[in-house]
Amino acid sequence: MNLPSLWIGLLSGIFGGLVGLGGGVIAVPLMVSFLKLSQHRATATSLVAVVFSGLTGAFTYATQGAVDWVAALFIIPTAMIGARAGALFANQLSEWRLKRIFGWYLVAVALLLILKPYIPHVGEPVQGWLRVLPMGTAGVLAGFASGLLGVGGGTIIVPILVLLAGLEQHVAQGTSLLAMIPSALVGSYTHYKHGNLAQEVVAGLVIGIIGGAFAGGLVANQLPEFWLRVIFAAVLIWTATRNLRGKPKPLEAHGSKP
Repeated sequence: MNLPSLWIGLLSGIFGGLVGLGGGVIAVPLMVSFLKLSQHRATATSLVAVVFSGLTGAFTYATQGAVDWVAALFIIPTAMIGARAGALFANQLSEWRLKRIFGWYLVAVALLLILKPYIPHVGEPVQGWLRVLPMGTAGVLAGFASGLLGVGGGTIIVPILVLLAGLEQHVAQGTSLLAMIPSALVGSYTHYKHGNLAQEVVAGLVIGIIGGAFAGGLVANQLPEFWLRVIFAAVLIWTATRNLRGKPKPLEAHGSKP
């Protein structure tokens, strides 16, 4: 087993468990920095871990009755389509452009973490078949982000389910975790076909992220949520600046993928 990948999985799982996010936003930059993987290979490898963290999280929420199975059934097909499109698009991007997109995504996640307590729960959500529209939209957008960046996509699905579909916050989170599993599978397989999966680090990353998510969830109940969100948002912003400062190599600057 690759020990550095195990530690990266642990750290990613702990951070994700502390604030209720998937570990991809931490795992990807750590694999790029410490394992020296390309952004494309880190993205592909992270998606495998997202599958298992989604399974663990969805099972936990389901045992508490906090999963809307009908909503998940509408989200999953569109998320799978979006994930394949995102993974294919990622393979058309140069390294520095993919890093730039990932950097801006981290900024958006950081802002959502800070604003999370202020997201209102709508009193009159859309009803009937109209509920399918926000669910399908959430699936496509989250799936695309998942395939493109190696993340779970929960930061996209949860606000849409809360604001437009009227789901309670915990139910939205549990539904999001369930919906991300098939899309992460599709995204990781698409990346695998393009030869981007770093198979030598998968085992350590998956074991670490599952154990870390469990530990982070336990610790989260003992710490003030506000400071957890602020600290994690600061870490994401710092990581984002490193991605956004990157400059293309001469070959990339002329539009060629290395």
